[in-house]
Amino acid sequence: MSKSLQAFLQARLDGVRTDRRWRRLRTLDGPQQPEQVIDGQPVVAFCSNDYLGLAADPAVVAAAREALDRYGVGAGAAHLINGHTRAHVELEQALARFTGRERALLFSTGYMANLALVQTLAGRHDTVFEDRWNHASLIDAVRLAGARSQRYRHADPGHLRERLEQAPDRGHRLIVTDGVFSMDGDIAPLPELAALAREFDAWLMVDDAHGLSVLGATGGGSCQHHGLGADDVPILMGTLGKGFGTAGAFVAGSEALIEALIQTARPYIYTTAMPAALAAATLASVRIAEAAEDRRAHLQGLLQRLGAGLDRLGLQHPPPVTPIQPVHIGDTRRASAVAERLLAAGFLVPAIRPPTVPEGQARLRITLSAAHTEAQVDALLRALEQALEQVSP
Repeated sequence: MSKSLQAFLQARLDGVRTDRRWRRLRTLDGPQQPEQVIDGQPVVAFCSNDYLGLAADPAVVAAAREALDRYGVGAGAAHLINGHTRAHVELEQALARFTGRERALLFSTGYMANLALVQTLAGRHDTVFEDRWNHASLIDAVRLAGARSQRYRHADPGHLRERLEQAPDRGHRLIVTDGVFSMDGDIAPLPELAALAREFDAWLMVDDAHGLSVLGATGGGSCQHHGLGADDVPILMGTLGKGFGTAGAFVAGSEALIEALIQTARPYIYTTAMPAALAAATLASVRIAEAAEDRRAHLQGLLQRLGAGLDRLGLQHPPPVTPIQPVHIGDTRRASAVAERLLAAGFLVPAIRPPTVPEGQARLRITLSAAHTEAQVDALLRALEQALEQVSP
């Protein structure tokens, strides 16, 4: 390695340490479930996005094992060459039915799906209107598409209206938002956004990574939660590595949208397909999620229990509706120290710090799963109370 490269990298790393933003990898031994062993330490994890507890579900594991025997491990090629198996076809059909769309298309990651969508729908003559708290993949997608970016205040349809009224009258208009925001767990005001899209002839795209399988009567996500259909939200992206417990992502929409992605989206065309065994496992998880009223009800009960406990401790948190429940601490140092105290007590709850969140808005990000128990939630609340007492403001 050249001296200049070494110096450049070291300076960047030193800056991260100085700003108290250092991240480190943790090693998990065993399946994704509430009781885990992390770096050799037994913990109860409150940080997973496995919202319905499907990642280690026996039926999902069995589907993957059976498909491994049938298809092997790797897909071997991109979807458009010979990597597209019957397992992929069946999963795409199931996801289209699950979301009430004409078709669905699989991607290896949510990041890639968002890149593909925005680059397909917007270019340098178009304008993309983005919620300020959108996921990083959406922000990067707009930058790489070269479109004009107009960011509106978080979950503020009034400010979006102003942006739409002020935008130049050229090109297409694309409104992009998370369905459930990953750091605060709040739900986007989709009915208002859909109304604005109709009024201004804009296209509404929703990244519902954290809403699908959790919200709505059958897990249809933030759209179902608001009673919206494909006419209201014509462009829907969802991930499979959260509520569905596996990995990958998909886009659901009209026949024309999916065909346009197949024909033109570089992140789709030039990527090896996900393993067929993963598609088969996900098909099993989608079928479970669709009929998982009991899991969603249990999860909602845990959320209410956690919310009541946080209220007793005088802690600021969002309404207990989605599994993402941030506890606002403010100071980066204190948030990190409280997270370390919780870890020492056997609870894995990450501290979310700048630049992921703005300065002064560090928080603990608690995520619940239907696999958690009431006793585990109560134990977390007791440990949190003790940790806060031990770490001065």
